[in-house]
Amino acid sequence: MFRSTCVSLVFLTLIPFVLAGCLKVEHPSPAAKSYAEPVAGEAVKAPSEIKEPAGDVIPDTGLTDEEIAAGWIALFDGHSLFGWKPNNDVNWHVEEGVIKADKGEPGLLLTTSPFADYELKFEFKLSPETNSGMFLRTTFDPKDPSKDCYELNLCDQKTDFPTGSLVARSKIEKPLPVNSDWQTCDVRLEGPEIIATINGKQVLNFKDTSKNLRNIGFIGLQKNEGAIEFRKIYLKPLRMSTIFNGVDLTGWNVVPGSQSTFEVVDDTIHVTAEKQGYLETEETWGDFLFQATAKSNGDALNSGYFFRAIKGSEKGMANGYEVQIHNGIKGDDRTKPENAGTGAIFRRTEARRVVADDHEWFTTTLSAYGPHIAVWIDGYQVTDWTDTRKPDDNPRKGLRLKAGHISLQGHDPTTDLNFKDLKVSDLPSDSP
Repeated sequence: MFRSTCVSLVFLTLIPFVLAGCLKVEHPSPAAKSYAEPVAGEAVKAPSEIKEPAGDVIPDTGLTDEEIAAGWIALFDGHSLFGWKPNNDVNWHVEEGVIKADKGEPGLLLTTSPFADYELKFEFKLSPETNSGMFLRTTFDPKDPSKDCYELNLCDQKTDFPTGSLVARSKIEKPLPVNSDWQTCDVRLEGPEIIATINGKQVLNFKDTSKNLRNIGFIGLQKNEGAIEFRKIYLKPLRMSTIFNGVDLTGWNVVPGSQSTFEVVDDTIHVTAEKQGYLETEETWGDFLFQATAKSNGDALNSGYFFRAIKGSEKGMANGYEVQIHNGIKGDDRTKPENAGTGAIFRRTEARRVVADDHEWFTTTLSAYGPHIAVWIDGYQVTDWTDTRKPDDNPRKGLRLKAGHISLQGHDPTTDLNFKDLKVSDLPSDSP
């Protein structure tokens, strides 16, 4: 936490965060964007004592099928720090499904993806000496909790902002009992409103009416004083808008030259093909979250979701980034995908593990913000990538930040897939 009152001045003056980078989360014209966010390819490596699940295993995130269908994703996979990056040298590590830290100067472990409106649930454990926090919509380098983040304090003692308060913004009316056991926390951020519940009791109902309203930012775990532990960290995006009505293809167009068939069957979009073809949204998105559920009705079929795509034509039907759909694996090893693997950014990355199965519904979550792209399949993060290529209007040739279409792919004569529950949410700028 940032120490309050006179103590906070000493803390901020004498013990600043050790800086490792800075993200300016803004959303002006693409040419004016300046990103220095954590590079996904440099995501924290798991310490040697952490063992990846066997290659034939689909890791258990702890999410139920119902939660996955409702849009929940795991920010912590339970065995590594993939998708996270520290802003200093705190000894963040994983032991037996728990993120721990107890050494180093005060600092944060942050998601490499920013989030805007969401519900977050997690478990934490404090010791009497612990001073920590869960940072919400934070910059990568927060200095002032009244401007740079929302710090949900996790500190039973030594503070004017006890556990459940927002440091420098809102103090809970009655401190919670000191507790050294595992505790549960649910936080909901929607627009200017933040509601928090700890151990089933609502402790915070805050509306930010200040000029320092934050719309988007990273999620950060803090190590300040003493040992801190986190586990079971899950997020559900809010304010998602449906882009397929389940009745017809209103809002979608078949790209000229396509040799695929797209039709509505049983409230889903069913695609078959003679050759490649694409069904494209009329609307476009630049920085956004996307979720969709699909089923491949064959073995190792090839399809995908294209995004930030140039409007399709006979000369160029699919000039966009592509989230690959291909559940084939080499041998029995899910860490060795065929054809990049479901959740990969095709021609740019491979999925670190194939977690979807053919003939079964699976949910894809895509975050695209500036040059950073992340993908979760059934709540498990498989891609964490930053496009460092030179800018180009065509994502096949270089970095594209400009808004583009989303499209579904028909690939070849074996194509036979269904899509449903397609939803999108624009990600806002850092300024109100």
